[in-house]
Amino acid sequence: MKALVTGATGFVGAAVARALVRTGIKVRVLARPDSDLRNLEGLSVERVAGDLRDPASLRKALAGCRHLYHVAAHYSLWAKDPSIFYDINVAGTRNLLEAARDVGIERTVYCSTIGAIGLPPGGGLGTEETPVSLTQMAGHYKRSKYLAEQEVHKLAKEGLPVVIVNPSAPVGEGDVKPTPTGQVIVDFMRGRMPAYIETGMNIIDVDDVATGHLLAMEKGCQGERYILGSQNLLLREVFEILSTLTGIKAPAIKLPRSAVLPLAYLNHWLADFTGHPPRIPLEGVKMAKYKMHYDCSKAVRELGLPQNPPEIALGKAVRWFKSHGYA
Repeated sequence: MKALVTGATGFVGAAVARALVRTGIKVRVLARPDSDLRNLEGLSVERVAGDLRDPASLRKALAGCRHLYHVAAHYSLWAKDPSIFYDINVAGTRNLLEAARDVGIERTVYCSTIGAIGLPPGGGLGTEETPVSLTQMAGHYKRSKYLAEQEVHKLAKEGLPVVIVNPSAPVGEGDVKPTPTGQVIVDFMRGRMPAYIETGMNIIDVDDVATGHLLAMEKGCQGERYILGSQNLLLREVFEILSTLTGIKAPAIKLPRSAVLPLAYLNHWLADFTGHPPRIPLEGVKMAKYKMHYDCSKAVRELGLPQNPPEIALGKAVRWFKSHGYA
């Protein structure tokens, strides 16, 4: 059996590809010609060139595959031209899933994001069923992923065999870019975190996220969503774990979000003017308003999602970043 994995040069996609290879499944990966291939080094996969914006290349990449893991996305808290989020994350997802339908792919797992899951307005844990709308999505990335999910739901209702997974904040090995969560870890290790805005996140080992994709393929119900997460933590608690792992003192200064927001707007304006990413991402500061805490029990109960403790996941990330010269 052969599976196509999109996004395999990235953090989560590479973990999915590694997990599939370990199970003995033949893996084909879709990558743009200019992709950073470091995450594929030493991995026994077939590589094909293609682009989510090119439907013909997608049909060619899918030919001969039974399963599809769509993990690719444009993931960033800022872009000089925001249209890239919608071209890749929304239109690209529609292109790929329509191609999968046309060539007869037996089953698809679509990787969405925890950001597309709602949070109760009065506080508490978000679930797969928490109501949410486009107006609640902060930033182009979240909005584009929410709209992409709507495309997936529409195709699922038309009969496409697809399962949706919503990873929380993965950490671990292979975060080459790094992701926003990975950048927090790198900045902490470099001593570039003198202060912070308190917020909440759900940490999960990226290898457990990858396993969750495979379990969703095997056990997930068509058209259903599964939150792939583990432990809910405050950012202060994440820093305390990182301090224990590294010996670096955790930041003691907690800044009010209202004090940082004007600086974030200024950074955003400068980024748009210069074309260089902002040091203080506006969308990240906006998201800090909400504690991104979720109930992950559905995936644990129905899929058997592993729940490695955050100390293990963060330890993997620290060791990987250190051994690869990030800090």
